[in-house]
Amino acid sequence: MVEPSSSHTAGAVKIGYVARRLLGENVVSADIGLYGSFLATGKGHGTDAALVAGILGMKMDDDNIPNSLKIAKEKGIKVRFGKADIKDAHPNSVEIKLVGENGRQLSIVGESVGGSLINIAKIDGLDANFSGDFPTLIVHNQDQPGHVAEVTGMLAEKSVNIATMQLYRAGRGGNAVMVIECDQEVPGKYLEWLKNLDGVNKVTYYSLIEEGENEF
Repeated sequence: MVEPSSSHTAGAVKIGYVARRLLGENVVSADIGLYGSFLATGKGHGTDAALVAGILGMKMDDDNIPNSLKIAKEKGIKVRFGKADIKDAHPNSVEIKLVGENGRQLSIVGESVGGSLINIAKIDGLDANFSGDFPTLIVHNQDQPGHVAEVTGMLAEKSVNIATMQLYRAGRGGNAVMVIECDQEVPGKYLEWLKNLDGVNKVTYYSLIEEGENEF
């Protein structure tokens, strides 16, 4: 990792990197809201540069991390920093809102929990809570019977083992989210199949393969 801090620097790079991969296309603008210790002491630890480095696609050991703000400016990427309005968040938290070159938008809340480990707490305002260490499937759907069985059945049929699975919902019959960390990558054509299921609002996939992720 690039110094000085595993939480304020390395973890911040990883949060930005995961956000960029979830967006699935080159970034044209980034609104970054800092919270807690990230806001109070992040500047001295290079947290701002670290977050932007991740958004540019750099990893934690990239020597160009300290130059990321300059590189983003040269690429014409609009970067704005401010204070995040997050309730009861981890002290090292950031809200990142990205716009991609094809108009795709993504909002995440990321937490740097120490030792370069992170948690993606929210995606587009909905609970997520995943580490970025596994291929991760996020399905936003209507809270209706059968959706969990459809998704887990598809993964079993394709020999994709589930490492962890979390379910969230806003209320009975409302919006729900499945967050599934997998031991294997999920092939793109099956993500497309999920997208077309009745009652599925959105499918987001985080891949560990450089060009393997897509949002449908």
